[in-house]
Amino acid sequence: MQSGRLAGDAVSVDRPGTAYRVDQEALESFVGKWRARWPEWSVAEVFVPPAHREVALAWAALQQELTDAAWGGSDSRPGEAKLAWWAEELTGWSRGMRRHPLGVVLQARATSWPTLAVALPTLPASRERPRDPEEAASALIPLAGAIAAIDAELFGSDGQAGVDRPGLPLVIACLQQARFQQPADAHVPLSLLAGQPDGGARGRWARHVLAHWPAAGGSRPRRVWAALARERLERGDATRPVPSWRVLWQSWRAARN
Repeated sequence: MQSGRLAGDAVSVDRPGTAYRVDQEALESFVGKWRARWPEWSVAEVFVPPAHREVALAWAALQQELTDAAWGGSDSRPGEAKLAWWAEELTGWSRGMRRHPLGVVLQARATSWPTLAVALPTLPASRERPRDPEEAASALIPLAGAIAAIDAELFGSDGQAGVDRPGLPLVIACLQQARFQQPADAHVPLSLLAGQPDGGARGRWARHVLAHWPAAGGSRPRRVWAALARERLERGDATRPVPSWRVLWQSWRAARN
């Protein structure tokens, strides 16, 4: 952690009355972290309208920052502090203030940042093992609802803005897949552990998530992200990139549905 800021997240804000300094290098650094985890995007992004590509990258990078803070590491306290910082930052975005470089792209393009800020305190509780699949999904609804609303504001859903109800189940599925990118099995519901050998818990949970994967819905970037997430789960490793030929096929299908 760097002195005076959380994990290098914040950038300095210019004095009142002046334009914010656009730190392109810092922005590209955060976007680059997401690209490094999802190299498939260099192929899949051709199925996203050019006008949406920069916004999609920044929005994906922000979601990764939030979920890594919530679920990363063996100690929850650093992540909780980072989420508290983000809640303050996102509330500031609605008031025209910005410290984080991702705000250069995102701040003015949506109005539901305070809703996302309010949802962040629900994330640390999702580190705990849920009783069953229903509880696992319900724990993510506050965050997923805020994300779905911002998806609709940024990209629309079938050309329509507003709260993206059709996209909500797909956001939950994407969040569940993101949790598989973290080690250990604390996200596996207790009901899937009962009477089963310890070693296959993650695999059983992955198969359950896949069996209940929702039908396509929501914005085109969300559908493409979800297609890549599902393909990784089906291949048995949430962190392993999908071969390019499969990326082309799955992204094309997701974009047209």
